[in-house]
Amino acid sequence: MRKMSCFVALMVAIILTVSACSSGSSSLSTKVNNNAAKPTGDTIKVGILNSLSGTMAASEVPVKDAILMAIDEINKAGGVLGKQIEPKLEDGASDPSVFAEKTQKLLASDKVATIFGAWISPARKAMLPVLQAQNGLLWYPVQYEGLEKSPNVFYIGATADQQIVPAIDWLLKNKGKRAYLLGSDNVFARTANGIVKEQLKAEGAELLGEEYTPYGHTEYSTIISKIKDLKPDFIFNTVNGDSNVALFKQLKDAGVTPDVTTILSVSVGEEEIRSIGPQYMAGHLAAWNYFQSIDTPENKKFIGNYQQRYGSNRTTSDPIEAGYTAVYLWAKAVEKAGTTDVNAVRNAAKGIEFDAPGGKVKIDGDNQHIYKTARIGKIKSEGQFEEIWSSDEPVKPDPYLQSYDWATKYHAK
Repeated sequence: MRKMSCFVALMVAIILTVSACSSGSSSLSTKVNNNAAKPTGDTIKVGILNSLSGTMAASEVPVKDAILMAIDEINKAGGVLGKQIEPKLEDGASDPSVFAEKTQKLLASDKVATIFGAWISPARKAMLPVLQAQNGLLWYPVQYEGLEKSPNVFYIGATADQQIVPAIDWLLKNKGKRAYLLGSDNVFARTANGIVKEQLKAEGAELLGEEYTPYGHTEYSTIISKIKDLKPDFIFNTVNGDSNVALFKQLKDAGVTPDVTTILSVSVGEEEIRSIGPQYMAGHLAAWNYFQSIDTPENKKFIGNYQQRYGSNRTTSDPIEAGYTAVYLWAKAVEKAGTTDVNAVRNAAKGIEFDAPGGKVKIDGDNQHIYKTARIGKIKSEGQFEEIWSSDEPVKPDPYLQSYDWATKYHAK
């Protein structure tokens, strides 16, 4: 991971240097953004940047589909500022350095008004320097580890206090105090588990083991042997991507079933369950802010439109719903601002509300995250979730965990 981080940093530096040199002036980033923020003709160009190939494609392609559906719905309703939204698609290829490169292309060459997309935290962090240099704006649809606030990002997925912290609290109260942490070797998993370890310590719980595997990892026999020997009350799973296919199949084959050890995942939704096979996952848990099974008129309409467009066998999930919601929040902010200018949109977005498929959401103007209802669901044999717990109301985003005494090491200075 250290080598990958260095490589990504080098690539971002090269991209920014080339951009600066091509301008002949230090004011290029302002010029590029100002040009991009003024729609010409009958369209407003927006970027969609997801992994359409590589290990993250199975998770990210459906999010891209939801973003396109929202754009189509808004266009059919008259567009934004009387103009049609024109999507410009790029493939991040499950590679943070490619995400940085494509961000530069979308902002500097295609002159998009905003970007929707990304999933893994290394990709988002690789995009940040480019977004800052170009004063671009990313609408990020996935739950993440928190501990970040950027004027160039609206965080539509959950932060730790809206997913991870309540999930661990529920597990400790309902499953026991012997925990095992398993994740991908990335920023999200390591930071999330760092938070979990502080929470476990504060609650007098016991950490039995902690393991990380690279993206695309498929051999879990050694780790599973350790789990069987240690017999934890629960496994907190932060594995990303298609590695979950191998993980859950091998766990079941080894006899690690929900009646033996409960697994709670924070990156496995309905779409991943469909890919893995619900027969390997039924009875295990996941923490999200949205489930396809939520019974609201908005969600029924959302699911109906999504399946009519992409097929009756398609499922919706938390990141899919967040990607869809992001487009509507951006459109409402643009209409309120009366322009696509990034600074004006950023200011207009404060406090905007939207009746999303998963319930009402609101943008927190202080940190550009959104209020979201926290939920825990049990996976059913048909691949859907049965909601077994939810917060009483949408949870205020607290990316630096300021409201938790045990998390002082993470508090913003």
